[in-house]
Amino acid sequence: MFSRSLFISLSPNVEKDDIWLALKLIFQPWKWKRGTAIESLEEKFRDYLGAKQSLAFNSGRSALLAIIDTLELQKGDEVLLQAFTCSAAVNPIIWSGLKPIFIDIKKETLNINPQNLEKRITAKSRVVIVQHTFGLPAEMDKIVEICQKNNLILIEDCAHSLGATYNGKKVGSFGKASFFSLGRDKIISSVYGGVAITNDDLLGKKIKKFQNECKKSSSCWILQQLWHPILTKLISMPLYSFFGLGKYALVAFQKLGFISKAICKKEKQGERPLYLPQRMPNALALLGLKQFKKLERFNQHRVKIAEIYNNGVAFPDTDKSKAVYMRYPVLIDKYETDEIIKFFRKKNIFLDDGWRKSAVVPKNTNQAKMGYQVGSCPIAEEIANKIVNLPTHINISTKKAKEINKHLEQFIKKSGSL
Repeated sequence: MFSRSLFISLSPNVEKDDIWLALKLIFQPWKWKRGTAIESLEEKFRDYLGAKQSLAFNSGRSALLAIIDTLELQKGDEVLLQAFTCSAAVNPIIWSGLKPIFIDIKKETLNINPQNLEKRITAKSRVVIVQHTFGLPAEMDKIVEICQKNNLILIEDCAHSLGATYNGKKVGSFGKASFFSLGRDKIISSVYGGVAITNDDLLGKKIKKFQNECKKSSSCWILQQLWHPILTKLISMPLYSFFGLGKYALVAFQKLGFISKAICKKEKQGERPLYLPQRMPNALALLGLKQFKKLERFNQHRVKIAEIYNNGVAFPDTDKSKAVYMRYPVLIDKYETDEIIKFFRKKNIFLDDGWRKSAVVPKNTNQAKMGYQVGSCPIAEEIANKIVNLPTHINISTKKAKEINKHLEQFIKKSGSL
């Protein structure tokens, strides 16, 4: 019972075997918190990235919080990161008493502009967080050089980019530390989950201590995550095109507490919810392990779908980088992106993934609470107002991708917008 509607989010990587595993785990509560899956998942990441240390948490932002906390920075120290990013990357900085400094991006890459980065460095700058947006690797040679020259700690935000490479080296291997997300719409998914990576032995020991001191997730919270792929894939998504009942079902499931939101209201106001940071539950690690086995197939599929979409208006690989295209970004000029979202919605294709309309997403995030000053990063704001992302996940067939391409061409002809 799978929907004919197409989605860019709502557990897009989930296949039938993932649903079956989640359903079995609901009736195996003894596996929710105890087991060897967490250590096995950490080992998978270590081996894949060639890293010394890999520590799993209940989310990518918990992993980032663990890294930042163990760097022993002083209150008010500056952490430089790009605009056009998620509140999940900003909040751990704020929660640690540090000051986020936003750097503008390059339109050609959607990643941090190295020249703008160098200009914004001050005497209080301590850390640079580099995001590989939508699996498109940042210009790591230039960024590493800037960090070394200015004695800045480099952290890689690899939430979108597991498997991407730069100069033949996997992203996540360039900085002092990196973090990955296994959120519901990421490269691979455990619904909620994150991993901190480092080759620094001392930092690894400190992150491990932080991990050991984290609370375990509650049984109720774990159950919410296990229900997510089941309820969204089998009930909400199939009913989306039936008088919008799927959307009402999704809202009802969230309000009744059957499933959780990816980002809660508190986080959009810069506040920390009680479930962050926590250890990764064994049950979610089991979901992550199953998805990890599919990583290469997933990424090969994403690249194939990106090749179908590629009409010269988005962001192909460079000679130095190999992207994995968690999303395929398209910039729409001279037209309101809400219109293209509506255009596709009428065709039962739901493209609004929240990555638009503001420099710090989702769009209803309080920008001031994030420390972002409107107008300070004009390219990021321009991109946020022009971008529409196309799905590349495993549940988008090549046939459907070609249909999306045709719909996009139809919209462009009609509006003359691209």
